[in-house]
Amino acid sequence: MQYNKIMQKITPFLWFEKNCEEAINFYTSILKNSRIVSIKRYPDGPLEGPMKGMEGKVLTAVFELEGQTFMALDGGPYFKPSGAVSFYVECETQEEVDNYWNKLTEGGNPQAQQCGWLQDKFGFSWQIIPSALPKLLSDPDPVKSGRVMQAMLQMKKIDVAVLEKAYQ
Repeated sequence: MQYNKIMQKITPFLWFEKNCEEAINFYTSILKNSRIVSIKRYPDGPLEGPMKGMEGKVLTAVFELEGQTFMALDGGPYFKPSGAVSFYVECETQEEVDNYWNKLTEGGNPQAQQCGWLQDKFGFSWQIIPSALPKLLSDPDPVKSGRVMQAMLQMKKIDVAVLEKAYQ
């Protein structure tokens, strides 16, 4: 693969049923320093066997989100995303948290929103976490860090001001 001068040793590979191109356009529109590198398509039909009906869909796509390379494909209904794997996005400000949260939750599963975690409309899980959270949770004072943990457990989207208030 020659899509990146310095190839990553490990590249996440995302499986979509049939909306890969929509998903990668969505992700690259939200995250900065992102781009679609290449898209290869299934041949125009007719295809047989498990790939029947995939004519013109994405066979493989290479794209970057914040400089991280990903690959993806339209593979049919055989595999679904799992919340056991998520994408962790560290945010410097509440504004950045709000921006990513609002865009990535659009059309997603509201039942899968807790403690900074969300599931997007394609079924993939994300953690939208302000950089303040791990700092506050790792305070050596168990009373302060415990209050922060209790405050966080009540949240869907992380609110730094509420965490800082709990810390004090």
